[in-house]
Amino acid sequence: MAVSMLSTSEIRAALDARGSRQQELFAEARRLRDKHFARSIVLRGVIEVTNVCRVNCDYCPMRRDNTRYNDRYFMSSDEIVQRAREIHEAGIDVILLQGGEAPRVLAAVKEAIAAIKELYGGRVEVLLNLGSLTRDQYSELRQAGATSYILKHETSDAALHEQVRGETLESRLESLRDLLDLGYKVGTGFISDLPGQRIESIVDDIELAGRLGVHMCSVSPFAPAPDTPLADQPSGSLDLALNSIACLRICYPHLLIPSVSALEKADSGGQARGLEAGANVLTINFTAESDRQRYLIYGKNRFVVRMQHVQEIVRNAGLGIRGSIFLPDGAGRPA
Repeated sequence: MAVSMLSTSEIRAALDARGSRQQELFAEARRLRDKHFARSIVLRGVIEVTNVCRVNCDYCPMRRDNTRYNDRYFMSSDEIVQRAREIHEAGIDVILLQGGEAPRVLAAVKEAIAAIKELYGGRVEVLLNLGSLTRDQYSELRQAGATSYILKHETSDAALHEQVRGETLESRLESLRDLLDLGYKVGTGFISDLPGQRIESIVDDIELAGRLGVHMCSVSPFAPAPDTPLADQPSGSLDLALNSIACLRICYPHLLIPSVSALEKADSGGQARGLEAGANVLTINFTAESDRQRYLIYGKNRFVVRMQHVQEIVRNAGLGIRGSIFLPDGAGRPA
């Protein structure tokens, strides 16, 4: 990972940037993104494979305590592959299989990975976001053909992490180190303005991406969700999330940094602003309508990203669309 181009104190100051200072920050982030990614955005297609989770995170409506109230589902391997065909037909070569932490879904995922690889003739990035698993489970998924893995650390504040997730930060970091050691292309990510978070810990979130040596990092502004212990807390600042994206880009120009749907939920036009701040990944939702309504990641009123929305904001930003950067030749294919 590249050495940070911003000192700790400079990151701290940049997080507070507004007005012309913020525009200068964003301009530098875009310059570095365009230099390293040839003015192009990587597209992903996501399939949400289950809404069941064993963890009890204070910010998530799919938390363990809510499981008995939610309309639960597990996708079969055939259902996953059916959705993957739609992603293939859309010309997208990054398939993200995402779900709550539910080991029961792993058998279907492993079976689906083999069929997805065959569907693409091997020219596909299979990206997983299935939470903290054992090293052996990560290894089995890697052997099945998974290319990359997202495991967000959420917050680098150890006390806050344990308070809101009920698990230790160190256990999360150990899983990230396992993934890197097993040869995955690895993504982390954090929530900005998480209740109880100090601005200094966001600085550490940004620097942690460099210390870990990950390949991807996301930033999501806190979104209070119904039926959670943090439901009554204020929404996170869009500007703080955008400034965090810009700092990540300037510190680590080669990172894949998504403009996540939570930015759009925070404010209409939020994902377009994410591109302005230096993000270079967008994810289109291919989950079936019936399952998508049950995947309560931000509650029932989440923003669902569709192809037309992505095409519009990419075009308005004057950018192009490309395929995976993690395929063997690194070239990807245009979507």
